Amino acid sequence: QVQLVESGGDLVLPGGSLRLSCAASGSIFGINTMGWYRRTPGKQRELVADITVGGTTNYVDSAKGRFTISRDNAKNTVYLQMHRLTPEDTAVYYCSAEIRIRSGPMFTKYWGQGTQVTVSS
Repeated sequence: QVQLVESGGDLVLPGGSLRLSCAASGSIFGINTMGWYRRTPGKQRELVADITVGGTTNYVDSAKGRFTISRDNAKNTVYLQMHRLTPEDTAVYYCSAEIRIRSGPMFTKYWGQGTQVTVSS
């Protein structure tokens, strides 16, 4: 019923930039908070940044000053602009969205399939 499709992951040099996108589609009545998480081998998935429907943002400390999360509510899309990337940013990045479907009363958290970001020289 609902799909989140990410794009933008790539191999990039240290110090480079990438922009991730995630579009939600399906029988969507409304979307609350949208966010980006990442996971590296041997580690738990961690929140990178999230953004409320009103535009309030939240970042993990390592992302502050380098990453910017934004959303286009008309397109049901969330973005993550990443600058000054380091090898420590290498991970699979997942988007998430709290979505209320047209036939349901509750918001449910949905996940994308993940996109690989590799920062390496």
